[in-house]
Amino acid sequence: MSQASNQFARIEDFEDGAAKLVEMRRHLHAHPELSFEEVETAAYVAERLEGWGYEVTRNVGGLGVVGRLKQGEGGRSIAIRADMDALPIQEATGLPYASTTNGKMHACGHDGHTAMLLGAAEYLARTRHFNGTVNLIFQPAEEAGKGSGAQAMIDDGLFERFPCDAIFGLHNHPGAPAGTFLMRSGPLMAAADTATITITGRGGHASRPHLTVDPIVVAANMVMTLQTIVSRNVNPTETAVVTVGTIHGGTASNVIPESAEIAVSIRSFSREVRDTLEQRVRDIATSVAGAHGASVSIDYERGYPVVTNSEQETAFATTVVQELVGEDKVGVCPMIPGSEDFAYFLEHKPGCFLRLGNGENSAILHSSRYDFNDDSLTAGAAMWARLAERFLSA
Repeated sequence: MSQASNQFARIEDFEDGAAKLVEMRRHLHAHPELSFEEVETAAYVAERLEGWGYEVTRNVGGLGVVGRLKQGEGGRSIAIRADMDALPIQEATGLPYASTTNGKMHACGHDGHTAMLLGAAEYLARTRHFNGTVNLIFQPAEEAGKGSGAQAMIDDGLFERFPCDAIFGLHNHPGAPAGTFLMRSGPLMAAADTATITITGRGGHASRPHLTVDPIVVAANMVMTLQTIVSRNVNPTETAVVTVGTIHGGTASNVIPESAEIAVSIRSFSREVRDTLEQRVRDIATSVAGAHGASVSIDYERGYPVVTNSEQETAFATTVVQELVGEDKVGVCPMIPGSEDFAYFLEHKPGCFLRLGNGENSAILHSSRYDFNDDSLTAGAAMWARLAERFLSA
């Protein structure tokens, strides 16, 4: 590492404060709050930022918190985002700092994301080795799925009130060694859409099916036909998912019901494929129902868009993490069929969403036995501090 690169934050700079990072993370873990309910979490974040000298704005897009810190006369500005919300899951880890709230837990690592950005915030305020403006975004309701926290903050004028040249965020990555980073330019995480298809037939006695239009049979045919979309309508070099997650219909074995319902999860990584999937779902649902003499209604909802990292910002972030941990601890992230509302930020600003290893033996995300790996805290905090310093270097 060059002498110049040593001027910026290093992991060693956070080792003395590692216990404090762990303390913050475990406090947040023990007190989870669901999407749009992050009142205490937001207050916890805001109070610390204010204590470190940040200009703090609360209630951005609901319960969002933005900490702004300006140093020098530099005209550049950077935004870094962490999400704060938990999930409606009963924790089963048995940890001493496990959730104290029945039916709620940090099963996706947002406690770790928040703690790392707070650690970087304290360091940046104390050292001030940058020239420009740092905007730290603590976002509520990433898990909402609809009308999410990112959308709410943008609609509340986030980028007009807190201008930035680029925005960065991260998510922990179970299966990758703690303290390692995974990077990818271009599409990283999928768009997530849902279709709820209601089939209306004609009910009757199970012994006289010829007098009915059986919506269960229609649903069964529809489920199988939907499976041809990816295999026969999407270019094999593209990636897409069409999954029927639920099928509901009927109340008794000797009754043919009036209606049945299926719910479909649809994932894609490009606008063109996304449009194709929607059109084919609609076409198949309508034609299969019609072929059986049934009618159909389709509630098709577009969810989070594709997380698409810009090339320049991804190259910059890759350089920063390689300087920090070494090239051997930085890999290429595979495309991930999960979704993330950070995608909305990237529709407005160039930026990069990266992944931080959570340990090779980590429980999967959204599991009742998941826990954020404290061994990644110093690497994550140092990375954010160094990224801001490098981006805003004079």
